[in-house]
Amino acid sequence: MTDTIHTTETPAAQVGLRARLSGRTDLAWIAVWVSGLVGVWLWNAAFLNAPAFALLQRAFLNSMGAGIVAVAGTLALGWGTAITLDFLQRRDMKALHLLLTFLLNFLRSLPQMIGILIGYVILTVLIAHDVVREPGLQVALTALLISLVTFTELVDVVLERIQHYRRSDFYNALLVSGMREARIVNVEILWTNSLAHILHKLIQTFGMAIFLQASIDFIVSVGLSTDVSLSNFPATLGNLLATIDSKQDILAISVVFDDLSYITTLPVRHAQGLSVAFLIVFTLYCVYRLGNALVRRYHL
Repeated sequence: MTDTIHTTETPAAQVGLRARLSGRTDLAWIAVWVSGLVGVWLWNAAFLNAPAFALLQRAFLNSMGAGIVAVAGTLALGWGTAITLDFLQRRDMKALHLLLTFLLNFLRSLPQMIGILIGYVILTVLIAHDVVREPGLQVALTALLISLVTFTELVDVVLERIQHYRRSDFYNALLVSGMREARIVNVEILWTNSLAHILHKLIQTFGMAIFLQASIDFIVSVGLSTDVSLSNFPATLGNLLATIDSKQDILAISVVFDDLSYITTLPVRHAQGLSVAFLIVFTLYCVYRLGNALVRRYHL
């Protein structure tokens, strides 16, 4: 009679396994996003005509580039403003601290979409008068407009982390050891012990930047200005979604309700509009899941 050996994992081992799997979730969602982009690229390379395919690639790269610039602008403005507020508070410069706090509260009270639209109106005037001609500069300026309405959230995160550690013995111990306050705040608190929180907020900012830019570009392209038409702005996913071809491609989905067999023709004949809509939604979904994975991994 053969004895059967049953092996069971201890609760500690199970917790460790779940932690390792959870630790890989963020990388898994990055892989899912990249795989989806590669799949869309291959599909359009096979079925989309060359000019439309080149336009789609340019629009995607411009949108992603704008998102990256918006994240960089948010990081610079948010980190710098928070450090300035903390410095003014420590030095008891109440007037300057009150003024900067008032400006931040004013930006927080302004709806993000309204703030960006105001910036776009100014940008359209500059484009109409040939002050801003370079497409890359136009994309960068739109991204910086977005960062002006998103950096206040990073300011709150950075200040919260500074105050959290300042209330602990950790901060006082470093002061007693002779370390400068600037190094304690910037390196020991923010870089060494709060990088996960800042990274999580920047990932959220990237998704917000993609959403805001796509929304505003769509509005502008539909007809915010008679002097600045769709062709004057660099191609982005938002204004590409507003073109007649993309609108017709998306409306073609309704044909499936009358003829179910058309579902096989839909992704081939209407690749441009469906690809643009998919890239926006898929990117936002993956960014959302990536942010959630970071929350679980670092217990934020």
